[in-house]
Amino acid sequence: MEKKVNLRKRRIFSESFKKERVKEYESGKLTVLEISRLYGIAFQTIYNWIYKYSGYNKKGLKIVEHKDSYTKRVKELQGRIKELERIIGQKQINIDYLEKMIEFAKKELGIDIKKNFGSAQSNGSESTNA
Repeated sequence: MEKKVNLRKRRIFSESFKKERVKEYESGKLTVLEISRLYGIAFQTIYNWIYKYSGYNKKGLKIVEHKDSYTKRVKELQGRIKELERIIGQKQINIDYLEKMIEFAKKELGIDIKKNFGSAQSNGSESTNA
């Protein structure tokens, strides 16, 4: 019986490709995590490229990339929450207004708007005595 051995395929990236990824990282467009996922490249490989091709990130320096991007993302999400809360507030005001109109129509005009669709409709403002 033959034993099959799977060899890892080694990908070789051009220097221009590596420099482009480093530029994407340095410009803030993408994080190391995003580059890794997008191109299927290991973290350490990307960090090696950064140390090799970056003008200001040299080996031995710690790179903290998530602090700024995390803070920015939190602020964006907080803004989105405020926007959604405002929309919900407007919708609640509309609901309250419509409920008051339904109540007014029932009291003043004798129209039961909440009546089921399957039941017979009233003749408008005439009240029915059962």
